[in-house]
Amino acid sequence: MLERHEIEAFLVLSQELHFGRTARRLGVSTARVSQTIRGLERRVGTRLFDRTSRRVEPTPAGRRLAGELGPAWERIGAAMERAVQEGRGVTGTLTAAFTDAAAGQLLAGAARLLRSREPGCRVVLREARPGQIASWLRDGEAEVCLAVLPLDCPGVAAGPVLVREARMLAVPSGHPFARRASVPRADLARVNVLSADPGATTAELLTLVGAGEGVVCVGAHTRRYHARPDVAYVPIDDGEPLEWGLAWRAGAETARVRAFTRAALDLLAAGGS
Repeated sequence: MLERHEIEAFLVLSQELHFGRTARRLGVSTARVSQTIRGLERRVGTRLFDRTSRRVEPTPAGRRLAGELGPAWERIGAAMERAVQEGRGVTGTLTAAFTDAAAGQLLAGAARLLRSREPGCRVVLREARPGQIASWLRDGEAEVCLAVLPLDCPGVAAGPVLVREARMLAVPSGHPFARRASVPRADLARVNVLSADPGATTAELLTLVGAGEGVVCVGAHTRRYHARPDVAYVPIDDGEPLEWGLAWRAGAETARVRAFTRAALDLLAAGGS
């Protein structure tokens, strides 16, 4: 059975590829790291790293072990963190990200409700571009994010649907569609539908629409939060609704995340935002 210090030394060295940096991260001596790795290699029965005076590289066996052991070790760490947090109660700081004004308003309401329930928990709200959601969650820039579901992002998990809304088509105010009560989905083949660039904000996409570059599919909330004279919003009468929910890094559903999700669900059930 591997010891905790062996696993940590092996995984950190697999990331750093440098004994000195690994030792600094672990708070031990370089000699201790080297001794631990040698002992682990003896137990496994093969070299896990190729070492020279200039570089450290994992062997094929080392890469396979890191690929299999790393995710399992992350899940163990997350489980321990959840157990500790549940023992202490909901404390610390939760960073929640949003990509649109309506999403920010919902998160702000959930934050107020959570603080009233858990005074020891602080919530920080940050605005992100749609294309930043996955990287922010994986890198720890945000603990949760309100996003359109489903998310096709490896390493990211999602909670229950919080909001469903109708899809609408944003068109230039002078476009023939602007005079319609609704637009069938089949009619979208007749116009230039702008692709939703993950790096673009809603305001940027609507500016392109207003300039006559094309049309874009949006949620119904956009008509309220982004009213502008050069853009009209027309319902798509047979479009699937948009679904919004909270997302977090896979394996990192902490007590704070669960409490925040519950606060958002309760806020919406009570008719708040």
